[in-house]
Amino acid sequence: MDKKEFAKGFVSGAMVIVLLVTGGKSLSFLQTIFGGEMSMDTKINMIEEYIDRYYVEDVNKKDMEEMMYTGLVAGLGDPYTSYISAQDLQSFMDDTTGEFVGIGIEYTKDPTDGSILVAASIAGSPAEKAGIRPNDKIVKIDGQSVSTMDTQQVQNRIKGEEGTKVSVTIYRESTGETLELELERAQIETTTVKAELLQNQIGYIQITGFKEKTYEQFMQAYTDLQKQKMKGLIIDLRNNLGGLVDVVSKIADELVPEGTLVYTVDKQGNRQDTVSDAKCIEVPLVMLVNGYSASSSEILAGAVQDMGAGKLVGTQTFGKGLVQGLYFLRDGSALKITIQKYYTPKGVCIQGTGITPDYLVELPEEYEYVMDIPHQEDTQLQKAIEVIKQQL
Repeated sequence: MDKKEFAKGFVSGAMVIVLLVTGGKSLSFLQTIFGGEMSMDTKINMIEEYIDRYYVEDVNKKDMEEMMYTGLVAGLGDPYTSYISAQDLQSFMDDTTGEFVGIGIEYTKDPTDGSILVAASIAGSPAEKAGIRPNDKIVKIDGQSVSTMDTQQVQNRIKGEEGTKVSVTIYRESTGETLELELERAQIETTTVKAELLQNQIGYIQITGFKEKTYEQFMQAYTDLQKQKMKGLIIDLRNNLGGLVDVVSKIADELVPEGTLVYTVDKQGNRQDTVSDAKCIEVPLVMLVNGYSASSSEILAGAVQDMGAGKLVGTQTFGKGLVQGLYFLRDGSALKITIQKYYTPKGVCIQGTGITPDYLVELPEEYEYVMDIPHQEDTQLQKAIEVIKQQL
């Protein structure tokens, strides 16, 4: 018998000893005696009483309380809704600015197995230096499985004080490898926009996320390309998992004609439209998307496609059509709650399905990471250039 089987048997045996105190009565008999509804307060008080009376180790009541709130919200089964403790709230707020201490990855929760699916490692970050790649799956953090953690719990564990270390267990599906990595947390400063002028006077802007400063960075890049007399524009949203809705709405307003660029519907069925003005891009526009283009990226892609402002090239997008709101509690903690579903201008909610590009184009199989592909071998980029050249 191995150790695990022995442990199972020992636990079962111990429990039998406790049950024997009841005189060997069956479970149904006990439920008949003790069964009945209990209020939440009564049940919590009873659980605390049993723990205080019998639990053999010291008890940290504050940790228990925080975990209770976490579990209460986790019971919704929505990985995007979470309780944020006062201790972790500042870390969460820092992430929206694009400056934080951590290992430097963009990630999402894989709904198929609960692992953390890496979309990108930030340039110069501990994750990039350790060789963490897109499509890698983080299955454990400091030895604990991530399958039961929501995205906020994952973020809380990955981030920490600068110079401290965190261990991650990586499963690399492409090779079947399992890697144990120890990374030292560092200050991460992300530039979410990069731009260059390609041949034929075609502008190229890559947006890796929608943080507080992304609109200003985008407008600087856009203006610089206009000064260079660009004749067409490619916006690369591949591996962009989203971000702030108000930021992406401002960028979309620069690109699409007058009308509704996205609308949301809440629990009560109330509809809220975000509209754009008549000013829009005056050169041919193509957007690059893939399976890691999610949330706010899909808002932008959906607006461009539905309003006829440009074409999409790449593969099916991720399919996150949900909007979260942040609600602060009096003790300094907060709740991040899914409060709305969003719809593209033509009334499509892409939750769980994603957006189908106008031109479905796969990348060469020999490249695992889209950002490693030279421009001349990037089949999606080359198709985007072709589409623009046909309009010049």
